[in-house]
Order: sequence, then C-alpha cells, then structure tokens
Amino acid sequence: MNVTELTERPRLASKAMLRHDEVRDAELLLLPERVVRLSDSSAAVLRLCDGARTVGELLGRLREDYPSSDLTDDVLGFLDDARQRGWVVVA
Repeated sequence: MNVTELTERPRLASKAMLRHDEVRDAELLLLPERVVRLSDSSAAVLRLCDGARTVGELLGRLREDYPSSDLTDDVLGFLDDARQRGWVVVA
C-alpha cells in the first residue's frame, strides 16, 4: 500500500514512539533497539500521523504551519520512506 494516496490514513507504528530529548534539544523516534534523531520537520510530519488524518489533511495542516513552502513532494517522499522503514503504517 502506498502512502502517497491522499485518502490514506498514516499512523505511527505501534513499536515507535516520538520523544523530545530536553538535554540535547532533539526530536527522537524511539524504536526497539534503535533511536533515530529526527529533523524538526520530520518530527512535525510524524506527530500528525495519528491514523485519524488523511494524507491530504496532514498536508493541509502542514501548509498552515509552513505557508511559504511547497511541501507536497517532500512530505509524500518522507511518508513513503517512513513506511518502508516501518516507522509508519497505513490505517
């Protein structure tokens, strides 16, 4: 299943947790036996992956937060990559 479908509802995989590391002031994705340091924009996308929002709604929200950027291709590419890595599943 391809996340780039605007009607799909991505959610964070059950094995993954987002955390903010106060000491390092960094966004982290915690996985079994692995920690991924995320960029602020990657963390913003993953926080919106709750299984309730469609990809289209997620993009709309990001456009509100970052109006000066065309995020569509970057966000769709990131979601596909996150899905392939097992960080995101499609509901």
